[in-house]
Amino acid sequence: MPDPAATRWIVPGFVWLWALALISFSLFGARVARYIGVLRRARPEQRWDRLPRRLWLFAVNVLGQKRLFGETWIGAAHFLIFWSFVFYASSFFWNLLRGMAPILPVPYADEVGPMAFALEAAGVLGLAALAVAALRRYIFTPERLERSRDATLILVLISLVLLSSLAGSGFSALAHPRVWQPVGKAIAGLFASLGADAGHAGAGYLAMWWLHMVTVLGFLAYLPYSKHMHLLASTFGVFFAQLDEGVLPAGTEGASKLEEFTWRELFSGLACAECGRCDRACPAFLSGYPLSPKDLMHEVKLLVRGGGGDGAGLVGAAVKNETIWACVTCAACMERCPVFNEHVPLLVEMRRRLVANGEVDAQLQTALMNLGRYGNSFGQSPRNRTKWVPALGFKPKDARNEAVEYLWLTGDYAAYDPRVQPVTVAAGKVFERAGLNFGILYEAEQNSGNDARRAGEEGLFEVLRDKNLASLEKARFERIVTGDPHTYHALKNEYGRDGAVLHYSELLAQLIASGRLPVSQKLEAVVTYHDGCYLGRYNGVYDPPRRVIEALGARLLEMPRNRATAWCCGAGGGHIWMEDVPGIEERPAERRVREAAATGAAILAVGCPKDMVMFEDASKTAGLEGRLAVRDVMQLAEEATRSNGAN
Repeated sequence: MPDPAATRWIVPGFVWLWALALISFSLFGARVARYIGVLRRARPEQRWDRLPRRLWLFAVNVLGQKRLFGETWIGAAHFLIFWSFVFYASSFFWNLLRGMAPILPVPYADEVGPMAFALEAAGVLGLAALAVAALRRYIFTPERLERSRDATLILVLISLVLLSSLAGSGFSALAHPRVWQPVGKAIAGLFASLGADAGHAGAGYLAMWWLHMVTVLGFLAYLPYSKHMHLLASTFGVFFAQLDEGVLPAGTEGASKLEEFTWRELFSGLACAECGRCDRACPAFLSGYPLSPKDLMHEVKLLVRGGGGDGAGLVGAAVKNETIWACVTCAACMERCPVFNEHVPLLVEMRRRLVANGEVDAQLQTALMNLGRYGNSFGQSPRNRTKWVPALGFKPKDARNEAVEYLWLTGDYAAYDPRVQPVTVAAGKVFERAGLNFGILYEAEQNSGNDARRAGEEGLFEVLRDKNLASLEKARFERIVTGDPHTYHALKNEYGRDGAVLHYSELLAQLIASGRLPVSQKLEAVVTYHDGCYLGRYNGVYDPPRRVIEALGARLLEMPRNRATAWCCGAGGGHIWMEDVPGIEERPAERRVREAAATGAAILAVGCPKDMVMFEDASKTAGLEGRLAVRDVMQLAEEATRSNGAN
């Protein structure tokens, strides 16, 4: 085949390559440099730590496309498109270097047998995957996946890159068939049937070679100016992902303008593919709240692309207050995002700004004031925290005065809410029945501050945290156990107590497995289990509650959305303290109890006091009262381990 670099159109081909490459790389570099300059104006954030873990995250989620494989066929298609892109990018730079420096004693990529075969295979598989992607986007379109001209242009350009390479292989095989060109031979046969012969091969090959190179160079120049900048940015987004899941940036007064966000928070906008997966997972969006995680990222992208614009900021302008307050902080959006964008930290930063400005829901404001004054959201005296104790029949040890093995932190709802107090009593009885050496802090326990922090009250969180840490320092214990996932998360991830904290479902699983808590009467019940967001998605505690339910003799049925994809009850992020938004189609809790009832289960088991409150109320409004009982896992354990005649 003729050497493309030696081809003359007035000047040699390698000169054209140099000119086109300089234009393409200059346009690309100028835009990328501008983005870097914008991000440098943002607040710094450490994302270079723990390199081995970041490299593993990159390998699994960029090279392996793990998150996308959760969507079966489109995940496989995306995997093939990605690896076709990798092979063709390698081939392109190889050919570009060879073409720009014809004196190099190396062949072109398609002149090396194994590489030529790999390019043919990648081209065929990539085209098949692109066809699947096109069918999905234009025929079987998921909700919130847009049919934009930009997306169409990208599909056309990628197809042209692959088709030009395969056609070039066909012309090459038309002149000199080689064993490593099975696809090229088939295409050569097609060309021959259309009247082409070996005399046409050289010109056809050159035309396809230049079409391929010009298309890729044009694609490269266009990429950073389009929404598909994510094709480049997403790989870095995964590498710079948050490793301490669910931990929020500390010590800020909120953000609205470009300079007030961290560079990684802003980078999420560039990495966003606008695929709509976050919206399809968001309980707020799907329930009719004025929040679209995808649109949020789009506004951040516009902020970065505009370099900060007129300085007006996002809060109250591009992103409305009601949008910021709609988030329930369940992190379903972040769990589903294939490029590891961080929607929740962005929204919490904006909430902090609203709190600083006094723009807070009235009921939320009351709850926050109660937390600051009384240490609980109910506005009750700390002495009322243990009003449930007499129902136990014994008085738990005071861990401030005597050493215990387990310090039990109940959390606010388990201590003060009459609807949850029976669960707390059941837990105390089970702990006593298992012979645990446990105690409580009595009035010294305060709200963990988890929800206050996610509602944007960072200063209040710090006050509550410091008070609780002071109480923990005075107590004598080996481990902490709690039935409140919000308390669990705060202690484990934001108080620095990781390794010393158990959710009581984890403890129950250990006690039953070791024989310390014998099951005296099997539960003859059909149960479905709800994975609370702060226990499951935030902290990965999925199996212990299920092991407990099955060990108690119940039959466990799973809801379609379970474990990491579980639906949220709608209480998180301070929403349990907020007024209902008018016009909501169906509250998240109502949708979840309907989903639970549809399994045929008689019991919806939970492991969170807020789930108990939300689902009991939702079962009434959904007309399921009497058909679906909401029970805590601890209540089921207390019933199954109760001896005959025991209370």
